[in-house]
Amino acid sequence: MASRPSHKRLTREYQAIQKNPPPYIIAHPSESDILEWHYIITGPPATPYEGGQYWGTLMFPPDYPFAPPAIRMHTPSGRFQPSTRLCLSISDFHPKSFNPAWEVSTILIGLLSFMTSEEMTTGSISATDAERRFLAKQTRWWNSTGGGSFGKLAPGANPTTKGIGAVKAGDEGLKFRTEWSELDVENWKYITENKIDTATGRLPAATNCSPETAALLGRSVGSGTLGEVQAARNAGQGWLRRNKWTVFGVLLFSYVVLARLLQDSENL
Repeated sequence: MASRPSHKRLTREYQAIQKNPPPYIIAHPSESDILEWHYIITGPPATPYEGGQYWGTLMFPPDYPFAPPAIRMHTPSGRFQPSTRLCLSISDFHPKSFNPAWEVSTILIGLLSFMTSEEMTTGSISATDAERRFLAKQTRWWNSTGGGSFGKLAPGANPTTKGIGAVKAGDEGLKFRTEWSELDVENWKYITENKIDTATGRLPAATNCSPETAALLGRSVGSGTLGEVQAARNAGQGWLRRNKWTVFGVLLFSYVVLARLLQDSENL
């Protein structure tokens, strides 16, 4: 439960971020808990995340702003492990470095800046630009279907909105729909108009695609794990690149043999 100063501070910051949202960022506290904030980062132009809809949470401690929030991004991005606490100077990994003057907007601007860099930390992953662009096209589908789990729950089973620290594929998009109802409606319109397969997120005419994209299309990308990213990268590498040392060895051997033959012919 938020302390009175924390509640007052977060209320004021919500009013401020509504009036003047940072570029590519929107955010609001949950109706049930002012310490639980939800944000959407829209991938900026001229980045591999362009047009993507990246949903995440900030979990503030009761004594905020004297301690930083836990930061997570739930939507697979190729930059962060989904629903994993991120180790940043503005997160709860480094409480001593947090400045009480920093606000929610400051934190989210810092997150966006880190996202568009290549610096690595706990919770971040490595991926190619092609992989990240592919995942960006899947973000609306992933958010609103729970990574393709929409309509897959057993009869009588009820998805839950509990466990916000580990929102991953499997909740049928319920948590996203609860916090972003208007965006969810827009997403379903986008999914319908583009004839996206709700189970896989695949586009109907994904032909003539690159090897990396083809590898990703061959399986679900809902988890966005490092293993999936690496597998897609390997699929996109050409034969020459994958076997460069073997080719080098063959060329070196051929050069040595040719040099000896030339030397022998000169000695005759």
